[in-house]
Amino acid sequence: MTSYKDLLKQREALEQQISEARRRELSEAVAQVRALVAEYGLTAQDVFPAGRGRGPTKGTRSSTAGTKVAPKYRNPATGETWTGRGKAPKWIQNENREKFAI
Repeated sequence: MTSYKDLLKQREALEQQISEARRRELSEAVAQVRALVAEYGLTAQDVFPAGRGRGPTKGTRSSTAGTKVAPKYRNPATGETWTGRGKAPKWIQNENREKFAI
């Protein structure tokens, strides 16, 4: 039966082999990509078009999530604004929103 220390040494050696294999294969992959880019004259925009990056995936939040929206309503007494999205603030609840429109 193998001892704990022996297993740890084996794991360390295996992790080093994994790291070296990844580094080697990664450099090969980058070389292939660079060759294809050069062969076809591709640009970064061709390969990574705007709006198609590491954003939300299909079925999750839209690509506009988290963007600022201009306010549509203003409380004349305090100057507080509201975009019209989400839960309405108390100062506009049960009121005619037209009189608060900006």
